[in-house]
Amino acid sequence: MSLLELVERPVLEAAPALLGWTLLVDGVGGTIVEVEAYAPDDPASHSYRGETPRNRAMFGPPGRLYVYHSYGIHWCANVVCGPAGVGAAVLLRALEPTHGLEKMCERRRLSDARLLCAGPGRLTQALGLTGDHDGAQLDLPPFRLYPPAGTVEIDATPRVGITKASALPWRYVVRGSRWASRGPRRASP
Repeated sequence: MSLLELVERPVLEAAPALLGWTLLVDGVGGTIVEVEAYAPDDPASHSYRGETPRNRAMFGPPGRLYVYHSYGIHWCANVVCGPAGVGAAVLLRALEPTHGLEKMCERRRLSDARLLCAGPGRLTQALGLTGDHDGAQLDLPPFRLYPPAGTVEIDATPRVGITKASALPWRYVVRGSRWASRGPRRASP
């Protein structure tokens, strides 16, 4: 399956399908091990109230990045999914770092590989992603994406770090990955 075929799908299908893909930015990156889906009718989604200058990329063609500044502290990167105009995206939450570890350690100013890309802010810092990448096409340089070599076992859990619609099981993690930002989280009874 090509990247475009994957991201043209509805966000709840595309999100788990992104797990196991390798994402490189200028040769630096790794395997996607954790993501979260944000649909247009989701009150936790930036697209919920419609298009704004900040979220414009979410309403663009699939296969582009939606990058935003979170709480004025760090950048977060999302893959736009579904047909153009829908306003759906998949937040990249964690990677298993496999390429350019020295560069990632330099950017993050730490040597613990486990913490390089475990969390959306850490991931963007390690990959050198900023607001300048908002709207960028993932099928053009500096990006490279490679599909998984085999089957990826996936767990679906409630999303983390949000207050609205947090019980929805729209966080997808490669089962047993030690590179995820947080351990398994179970749905509330």
